[in-house]
Amino acid sequence: MAPAAVGATAESLSATAVERCISAALERWEPDILGLSHAIHADPELSGQEFRAAKRVSRLLRTAGFSFDEPQPRLPASFSARFGTGELVVALCVEYDALPEIGHACGHNVNAASAVGAALALASVADEIGITVKVLGTPAEESRGGKVDLMEEGFFRDVSLAMMAHAAAEDVMGGTSLAMGMWDVLYEGRPAHAAAAPFEGINALDALVVAQTAVALARQQLPPGSIVSLIVTEGGSAVNVIPERTRASVEMRSPSLKDLRVIEERVRRCLDAGALASGCTLKVTPTGNAYAELRQDQYLSEAYRDAMLTRGRAVAFNSEPVASTDMGNVSQLVPSIHPMLGYDVGGAAHHTAEFAAHGSSASADRAVLDGAFGLAMAASAAANDPCQRERLMTG
Repeated sequence: MAPAAVGATAESLSATAVERCISAALERWEPDILGLSHAIHADPELSGQEFRAAKRVSRLLRTAGFSFDEPQPRLPASFSARFGTGELVVALCVEYDALPEIGHACGHNVNAASAVGAALALASVADEIGITVKVLGTPAEESRGGKVDLMEEGFFRDVSLAMMAHAAAEDVMGGTSLAMGMWDVLYEGRPAHAAAAPFEGINALDALVVAQTAVALARQQLPPGSIVSLIVTEGGSAVNVIPERTRASVEMRSPSLKDLRVIEERVRRCLDAGALASGCTLKVTPTGNAYAELRQDQYLSEAYRDAMLTRGRAVAFNSEPVASTDMGNVSQLVPSIHPMLGYDVGGAAHHTAEFAAHGSSASADRAVLDGAFGLAMAASAAANDPCQRERLMTG
């Protein structure tokens, strides 16, 4: 197949021919795509430490002829690679972090492999449909939000559209997500003997108890759909010593960044109350980036759904928010999709060991390949539609 000129559009290759090429590429790369999914699943790495996963993905991309950008992202375990020179830049986001103790209980090995599969499939038609395929390794989705770091470094600046699929129990498109912020809370007081001289101490645990109580009472007045979670990570050193230091982790979620700011203000006042009541000092440190709510592009979503129908998958539409993701921040910047990619998980919920156990099953493998096909076909449909192409390149 002779390559077309840079910037070629639908006239260069018919939709049917594109589908054939994408299917053939997925068939060719199937052992490598599924091998990648299984390897990441068997070797889980925590957020920000996904060095082996990043190397596995990079190795496969190099084998397929992808080049790696200069400079590379500063965040460890991230990377930026590309194939083609077309003006329409399609970004595939590859996330691959696992959870402590329970491994890939959010199915990120499926997420990673389906995104890489889509990139390999699109590379087979990149010249013919005038696109550049950009693959971004985006670590730490479960903690600090690596995609936001890459955004701030400018790695989405040339991107026309961004895509990935997320492991789930069923195929769903169109959903949003909750905006989220995370804080580390530190109270410091003064230690004293809890029996001999408790009056000489300043009790940091008292501060945390007051704050927890205030947060619990404030929940009734928070914007609808808001969630505040708080755990104590340090509560004292010995029962006979007035605690001089306590720590907590706070996670706040809301339907939008606007509502999240309301929650943050109210939670901060609750934390201040603990410090005021106990006489302790308070230090609040954001942990990672704030996550924005997800906006899914309608055209790309429908193109994905149409493509999945050809693979025998009926993708349901559901606009309800599902958890939180740093893909929300990406979607605020460029047109994006983040469909849920279903496979048999035996009724298990995300973030459980039972969910993780199904991540390398035959059903998960089929989801990887079908998801890669759906993403690739959605991107190619946009590239081949003059109106959509113009929208994506000028938006």
